[in-house]
Amino acid sequence: MAKKYGKKYLAAAEKVDSDKLYSVDEAAALVKDIDFAKFDATVEIAFNLNVDTRQADQQLRGAVVLPNGTGKDQTVVVFAQGDKAKEAEAAGADVVGAADLVQRISDGWLDFDVAIATPDMMAQVGRVGRTLGPKGLMPNPKTGTVTFDVAKAVSDAKSGQVTYRTDRDGNVAVPAGKVSFDADKLAGNLKALGDLILKARPSSVKGTYVQHVSISSTFGPAINIDPTTL
Repeated sequence: MAKKYGKKYLAAAEKVDSDKLYSVDEAAALVKDIDFAKFDATVEIAFNLNVDTRQADQQLRGAVVLPNGTGKDQTVVVFAQGDKAKEAEAAGADVVGAADLVQRISDGWLDFDVAIATPDMMAQVGRVGRTLGPKGLMPNPKTGTVTFDVAKAVSDAKSGQVTYRTDRDGNVAVPAGKVSFDADKLAGNLKALGDLILKARPSSVKGTYVQHVSISSTFGPAINIDPTTL
């Protein structure tokens, strides 16, 4: 069955030339112009990469602090104890705990955006791995969320850090800000993410690495971007 689109979506789509590859700056201005959500929608950038995710060295995963933030207040929890718990609290973590936090999550509480853990806490955190994993909340060394430097991890999370990873088809989708951002600040975030993905190119990849790039707001149509402008 063909997907039905609303009038607002179709009106927005008419303003986008689907055959054109827009520059990052053009796309940042256009995504703001065509947004029709009644809230401050998130702008997401999506990359289709020529990678074989069956190969471990071609799986991209990590985290980056966007130069202009995400426009979202992040609720951060930290699994730590002793002095590290005090460091996390001083850095601005919203909730800090150890076995008590594990139990709270086990009981169903998931009202947070980022989870950080010190390495010595991971055995306990693993008990709720099946709960955190599917939600993308499981602490991971590759994203800087398993670390003894909890102060920096909390600061990064609060300052606009986003995580990224390839799906099984070689796609990477990352939030890049809000439609309320000035176009130049949104473009700055998009370029930072583009630079990150380009630098993360696996050495074993042959041929064209970035096959397609687009951005869209939460409900809006996709705008294709010329990868050379990233």
